[in-house]
Amino acid sequence: MPEDNNNKDWRAELIYSLKKEIMEDPRLVGYSDEELRELIESKIGARGITLSFRDKPFVNSGVFESIRGLGILDEIVRDTDVTEVMINGYDSIFVEKAGKQYKLTQTFESTEDLSRIITLFVQRAGRSVSESNPIVDTRLEDGSRVNVVMPPVALNGPIVTIRRFPKVPMTVEKLIQYGSITPEVAEVLHNLVKARFNIFVSGGTGSGKTTFLNALSNFIPKTERVITIEDSAELQIKSIDNIVRLETKVSTNKDAKEITIQDLIKSSLRMRPDRIVVGEVRGAEAIDMLQAMNTGHDGSLSTGHANSAEDMLSRLETMVLRGGADLPLQAIQRQIGSAVDVIIQLSRLRDHSRKTVEITEILGYDYENGRIILNPIYKFEEIEGTTVEKVKGVLKRTANEFVQTDKLTNAGIYIKI
Repeated sequence: MPEDNNNKDWRAELIYSLKKEIMEDPRLVGYSDEELRELIESKIGARGITLSFRDKPFVNSGVFESIRGLGILDEIVRDTDVTEVMINGYDSIFVEKAGKQYKLTQTFESTEDLSRIITLFVQRAGRSVSESNPIVDTRLEDGSRVNVVMPPVALNGPIVTIRRFPKVPMTVEKLIQYGSITPEVAEVLHNLVKARFNIFVSGGTGSGKTTFLNALSNFIPKTERVITIEDSAELQIKSIDNIVRLETKVSTNKDAKEITIQDLIKSSLRMRPDRIVVGEVRGAEAIDMLQAMNTGHDGSLSTGHANSAEDMLSRLETMVLRGGADLPLQAIQRQIGSAVDVIIQLSRLRDHSRKTVEITEILGYDYENGRIILNPIYKFEEIEGTTVEKVKGVLKRTANEFVQTDKLTNAGIYIKI
């Protein structure tokens, strides 16, 4: 043992050595946390090592965390400035901060070490990952969304992508502060939600759809019963007391039943909801969501992956068709046109800022031209001073009149949008 006990190198080597020895124990998987701690104590004693009162807890904790903890992943996710973690194999880790990507100098010990950590947090979430099930969506204990892709699908080792969410839910005030919307637009959205318009928040990858939906949900009256439905629970609706949070369940064995978003939407209709909030519609559940919107469940909110309002409508059509709905395209378009009231389009601009770029009213189906009628109400326009590196702009009111005022009137809201 080195005489300089302030030198951390020998302690790191000891932790690594003890971990390697303990990991070879075939009974390890069955040990409780307490039994593992006792095993670590015995392994240290068996080596005849005398540790100081400072070193002993450091080594014990280091070995335990290296076996049962998330290793350097714990350090990374503790950094509150990190919004995205991208692990491309054990020795290639990138993070995103303030919209910019950085490569970290830290690495995992090995592919096996990274695989162990992945297995650990996947199991904690009640799911499993293996060669036969190499793609998993889950979350960490702090609510961060996780996507895992394992070999043989991933050729350069285990791939992990983690989307972080703020501990304090996003508010409309913050959206105004960040320049995503203006106070005027915030007031319009407040009235649309209060008047129970069915709203889709649309955008590309990383455009802030879930964050925006969180902020929008704060406008829901506190007296209502809200049911949220998600693949992986991310919504942070704190203002509603009567709230039910539902999450899909992946089948982990042949006897377990998979619970899909479609199943949860159908079940939610029997729970007497005032509102249904679906984290993201991206499959066969689209038809059930549209039917819910068309059968008295006004005020529903959801997000969708699309690059424009027109694209969002086209994707909804495709989802319904792929879901096996035995309906002609015209009937599907009519249903979409009568179900969806407003699409809020978000975008991640060239300077990595996230902006609301369009708010569009849906006016139903145009039988003569065979299309859904869109009525853009607000559009983002770049202004003087904008550059390639920094986008300056404002969400401007168009000359188009807001047509569907019935819901506003029924809600006792007499304002002009």
